[in-house]
Amino acid sequence: MYDVEPRKELTPTNVLAKQGVSAVAQIAGGVLILLMHVFSARLLPLGIIFGLIIGGVGISALFSKDPADKKPGTILTAAGILKLTFHVGVFPIIKSLAGTLLTASSLGLLAMGIFNGIRFLKGLKSRK
Repeated sequence: MYDVEPRKELTPTNVLAKQGVSAVAQIAGGVLILLMHVFSARLLPLGIIFGLIIGGVGISALFSKDPADKKPGTILTAAGILKLTFHVGVFPIIKSLAGTLLTASSLGLLAMGIFNGIRFLKGLKSRK
């Protein structure tokens, strides 16, 4: 008689906003790191500047108060260090390993962005 009907829980608006912004930022970051790695592989000064910028953005994300920014911040910091290692690397094996890891980290950031985008779309769909 007084059975409670199960309802779908609505995703809060502030959570949806954070998921949407982080999804776009992570996808854009993954694509930009990948493009930067491809286009600056031949230009030493440009690669070093990009490495410093990416590392700085990653470090600033690590100091963010939002715990959701820690994982992308770690990836960006590692990508900046790998970019600098790739361009300044003295040993060829270290340079090739840094290039491979840089590509893998950019693809990981892109995958995180796609995952957060799917979560955002599911949360948005639940609000209908």
